This record gives sequence, C-alpha cells and structure tokens, in this order.
Amino acid sequence: MPDQAPRQSIADLIRAGERSFSFEFFPPKDEAGEEQLWRAIAELEPYRPTFVSVTYGAGGTSRDTTVRITGRIARETSLVPMGHLTCVGHTRAELKEILASYDAAGVHNVLALRGDPQSGPRAEWTPTPGGFTHACELVTLAAPRFTVGVAAFPGGHPGADSIERDTAVLLEKQRCGAEFAITDMVFRVADYLELVGRARAAGVEIPILPGIMPILNLRQVARMAELSGREIPGDVRRRVEVYAEDPVALRAEGIALAAELCEELLDRGAPGLHFYTLNRSRATREIFAALQITA
Repeated sequence: MPDQAPRQSIADLIRAGERSFSFEFFPPKDEAGEEQLWRAIAELEPYRPTFVSVTYGAGGTSRDTTVRITGRIARETSLVPMGHLTCVGHTRAELKEILASYDAAGVHNVLALRGDPQSGPRAEWTPTPGGFTHACELVTLAAPRFTVGVAAFPGGHPGADSIERDTAVLLEKQRCGAEFAITDMVFRVADYLELVGRARAAGVEIPILPGIMPILNLRQVARMAELSGREIPGDVRRRVEVYAEDPVALRAEGIALAAELCEELLDRGAPGLHFYTLNRSRATREIFAALQITA
C-alpha cells in the first residue's frame, strides 16, 4: 500500500493553483471489465491526477460497486477518489446511508447530481417519494462532511427552461456548498468560455473543469451526446466524418482534435481538464503525449 499523504479535498488541490487533470471511470459489469478498469487506473496513476471519479448507475444500479471501487482506490493507490451520487431512485434516508458508506470507505469527495430520468434527460422529472427534487438538496446534505462537486452544462441543461435558469441553478449549487463543477462533454472552446462567462457574470466563483471526450468512434460519441440532450457541433463532426470509412484515421484525427481542444482550453484559462476515459487509458495517454504532459 502506498504511503498516504495528509488528506486534501479536491477543491483544495484545484485552488492550489496548478492545473488539474482528472479521470472518470464507470463501474464494470463483469470480471473482465473489472480487470480492464484496474489496468487503466494503473496506467494513469503515474500521471498523478488531481482526482479520479467513478460514476453511479441510473437509479442507483451500481451503488455497491461504485462504493467498493472508490474505497479500493482510496486504500490501495495514491489517487484521490470521488464517488458520484444521484437523487434518482433514493429517499433522503438512503442517500444519507450511501454517504456514510463512502465515508467509511475513505472516500471524502462526491459529485452530487440530480440525475436523469430513466427515459432520458428531456423526459419529465419525477422525484422519488421521500427523496429530493433538486441537486442542491443533495449538495446541502453532503457538504458538511464532504467536498462536493456538481455538474455544469455547455449550452445549458436540456431540461432547463432557459439558459438563465440553468445559470441560476449552478449559482444555487454554489450557495448550498458546492466547491467545484465539471462540465458535460466540451467539443468547442467557445462553448466552454460562454458557460464560464455567464456563470461568472451571475456570481459563480467555483472552478469549472471542462469534460473531455475524444471522438474515437463517431457513432458512439454522437449517441452519448444525444443521451445528454445534445449534438456534436457540425464543424467538429465534419472534421472527423471525412474519415468515416477509415477507423484508424478517424481515431487519429479524434486524438488530434482533442489535443488541440485541450491546449486551447488551458491557454484560455481553464483550471484543468477532466477526461471521460470509458475505462481505458490509451487515448488519454496519447492526448497527454501531444500536450507534452509526462508521467
């Protein structure tokens, strides 16, 4: 087991002034997936990320696996883990129990999300009886004992009534105790800068980390964007579509595009980058190589 440094919150690490690099994983469904996950973690750990996060299945379907994996990361690696938590399918009492499980596992950072209805982000939201209606309530519940991150959305959440309302929700999350935010997939620098600009104008001061998903498979990423209520911007899509018949060339262009995006985001003031890894390390390591970031 590695020597454990004194515990720091993710917010403290980001505020320290150095650029933050972080990786997101999802709970595997079988033994082979578990082996792939831990291989990716081992390959990315030498880059000394600010933190790593593990997602939480819709309706709590991966609750136990998420707690187990984040706890193992806390015990057996040098990494700072963050567990996701959603309001979907849980009562307030159940959410308190899950937070207690994280705490007992040595996980002291959580990403507090309302979560999307099972039928998608544009579907009507129906709270669980005895549960929460807004992510702000979950932030309030977790903030006294945890460092809490929240979601932010380039172009606004698809379920928001307006861009102004979406910004107001982010401000309210900050008021409830959120200390940083992570965006949905960012495809263009302008979209991230617009989000940060309107957030700052409204009084949001917490760091906002852009989420990075390299386009290695156009259909897969387009589907993920669709599930988030978005589309890949036309100019970005056209750049990779010309390689539609050549998967190797498309992947190479996707890596190049992501590296350019990351470099400009950092140059334009982003406090760091949050990589959606899909439990694999190769693409992230290739982007780091292009950015001359070494382990």
